[in-house]
Amino acid sequence: MTQSFSVWKTTRFEIDLLRPKIMAIVNVTPDSFATHTMSDVATQSGAQGWIQNSLDHAAFQLKAGADLLDIGAESTRPGAGMVPLEEEWRRLEPVLKEVITWGVPVSVDTYKPEIMLRALEMGVDIINDIWALRQSRALEVVSRFECGVCLMHMHAEPKTMQLSPMQGDVVAQVNAFLGERVQSCLAQGIEKGRLMLDPGIGFGKTVAQNFTLLRQQNLLHIQHLPLLIGWSRKSSLGAVTGQEVDQRVNSSVVAAVLAMERGAQVIRVHDVAPTMEALQVWLHASGLGPPLHAR
Repeated sequence: MTQSFSVWKTTRFEIDLLRPKIMAIVNVTPDSFATHTMSDVATQSGAQGWIQNSLDHAAFQLKAGADLLDIGAESTRPGAGMVPLEEEWRRLEPVLKEVITWGVPVSVDTYKPEIMLRALEMGVDIINDIWALRQSRALEVVSRFECGVCLMHMHAEPKTMQLSPMQGDVVAQVNAFLGERVQSCLAQGIEKGRLMLDPGIGFGKTVAQNFTLLRQQNLLHIQHLPLLIGWSRKSSLGAVTGQEVDQRVNSSVVAAVLAMERGAQVIRVHDVAPTMEALQVWLHASGLGPPLHAR
């Protein structure tokens, strides 16, 4: 595994990156392609029911072995529209208030500076931004705190990105973009050890480009910064397997293992339990697992 920074500095935690970490997706959104994957959470009506379902799902992901929770209240799948700021916060606030007390790293998946500010004032640990802090005031807001930051590459925007995917050398373009965003963060006074990079699998890229990024992932460690990779249930997996989104668990796990082999420090997933099983096998195969006792 390509080694970069050994810890990710966040608001409350210095996250050990010597072994890959699993970031669990918790979507507080009615329109995500995978809002809840639990089979044992009863459907409830009203706001309180929705909040409880989200909290139950977060707890389920932690019990399955997740190291971090990534809470999002606006879908960023291809074709998704924008959620108004106050609606996004209405969804997020009650869930964040609870999970922030659980003693685990909490990430907020948002690109809106106003949401970042409110979440960071609550004490969240990480801002995971598909726009890589390009929205007005986002850099300024994040620089005022000690949170971890994930900078992602995205071509165009979610509503239109797959209508006209990027052209040309995808690795060179992703590296150039992320390199520029890293420099912008450093110039704003954001410490390098707080940064994580995400090449943005599926965000305005062709199927071939996505697999090129996986194949050449070892070339994406800009300034030796760690990588967060999200292949979970992506349409590129469906393109090569023929499986619908809810049938892509196996291919998602395979992609996660390949990403770990190529140096990913954080794997962002919907399906924590099978990914954790694969991680355990990979750790032992790599000589990184705990001692084994013969039986």
